[in-house]
Amino acid sequence: MSKRSSAKYKLDRRMGENVFGRPKSPVNRREYGPGQHGQRRKGKMSDFGLQLRAKQKLKGYYGDITEKQFKRTFFEASKMKGDASQNLIGLLERRLDMVVYRAKFAPTIWAARQLVSHGHIRVNGVKCNIASRRVNVGDLIELGSKAQEMALVLEAQSLAERDVPDYVVADGAAKVSFNRVPTLDEVPYPVRMEPNLVVEFYSR
Repeated sequence: MSKRSSAKYKLDRRMGENVFGRPKSPVNRREYGPGQHGQRRKGKMSDFGLQLRAKQKLKGYYGDITEKQFKRTFFEASKMKGDASQNLIGLLERRLDMVVYRAKFAPTIWAARQLVSHGHIRVNGVKCNIASRRVNVGDLIELGSKAQEMALVLEAQSLAERDVPDYVVADGAAKVSFNRVPTLDEVPYPVRMEPNLVVEFYSR
């Protein structure tokens, strides 16, 4: 399981964007970096720099999954039929921890991963503790009875800044079904993601 090794808002500050759409993000107060040199004008970024930044932003958004895991997902997406960038987003959105996050069972992707690893999530009635497990279309994902009363889950379900997307269909407060694999346009990212640049980065 990938553990958050950096500070909560470090990715936001590094990218200069509110990557997770959190109301308390420091970027909401100021868009420049921290420290005395934070407001310096930045030079034009190279093509490689733009590609690397797009990869770091996408990888960070999905809970800072390991480079090895992310790269493996990309190569799998590139071997599938169709657009590699759309395939990559589809595979990332099918991760169990991400479906739990999209269903508003957890306030953050890291909390969703913790819920899964602690055995609070059932897929088609069977307990699953592997956050990277790939969910199939038609699968039912539900909260265990203990998890339904957890303060963390109740807090997540009351969050106003996030909506459950169309491809995750709620069946009551504790159960959702994964309706279809989404396209890039359907995924409710708070900031613009550029998976096409990620494809360019790995195709060099």
